[in-house]
Amino acid sequence: MKTVDIIYRYEARDTPARPLPPDSDAAFQRLNDGNRAFAALLEKLSDESAVVQRIIPVDPRDLGLLSSTTGIPKQRPFAVVLGCSDARVPVELIFGEGPNDLFVIRVAGNGLGTEVLGSLKFAVDHLGESLKLIVVLGHSGCGAVTAAVDIFLNPTNYLPLATRHSLRNILDALLVAIDATARKLQVAFGSNITRHPGYRDALIEASIITNAALSAHSIQQDFGSENKLGLRAVYGVYLLETREVWTAGLGTINGNGLAAAPQDVSGFVELGDAIVRSTRITSLIKTRE
Repeated sequence: MKTVDIIYRYEARDTPARPLPPDSDAAFQRLNDGNRAFAALLEKLSDESAVVQRIIPVDPRDLGLLSSTTGIPKQRPFAVVLGCSDARVPVELIFGEGPNDLFVIRVAGNGLGTEVLGSLKFAVDHLGESLKLIVVLGHSGCGAVTAAVDIFLNPTNYLPLATRHSLRNILDALLVAIDATARKLQVAFGSNITRHPGYRDALIEASIITNAALSAHSIQQDFGSENKLGLRAVYGVYLLETREVWTAGLGTINGNGLAAAPQDVSGFVELGDAIVRSTRITSLIKTRE
């Protein structure tokens, strides 16, 4: 039987801590490398009796496991990850990280509400000694984005939410990215694309990555004037079906890893074109023709 073991290992002795990335480039590379290793685990199973192990070192200091350690462990994450609450997206696992490596904020649809921005502000203000990167991570098949797309396509679906203010706040924030994505799809494929059987799925998946990029851009702008730590914001979409982090590029469908947030309007125009013309999005339309 094929077996994959993912092991979080600590050693009960005075071993050196896993070194932190020295800058945002190194943090960016470490997360991308960790995801590629995670996504490739099943590819290493060559026969039915194969066993593959992925060992993630854990510093016992981070869990208070050393008897010689006094006081509570100190926070030292090297990246903030704003992800979705979806239970199928275990953030530390998919990047190959352990406890105290990532400061994870999770909310349905990975949107920027008041509490999220407050948590980001806390991380930047209080964890700057170790913090190098801010990541916005969407995921394929996002339930929040799907619900918002269905409201966009049929506004009468919005009526039952009239008195559900907390849910409305999440969905309202997503509609901006969805509207922009719908316009891009119509420019790329013509107005009749809305009648195509694959349109809804394409709009959902394209909106997921647009939303992640927009959130990363907004974070970069919000913290830009006070960013003395060299932090940068990046984004990506975790594909449940392949375990890879994907960002749109023309002619690509497989994971390309995290990408830097667009810096301006022209950057978003270029990204929008890449999203709707990417193999991943166009395949959702073609496979349903």
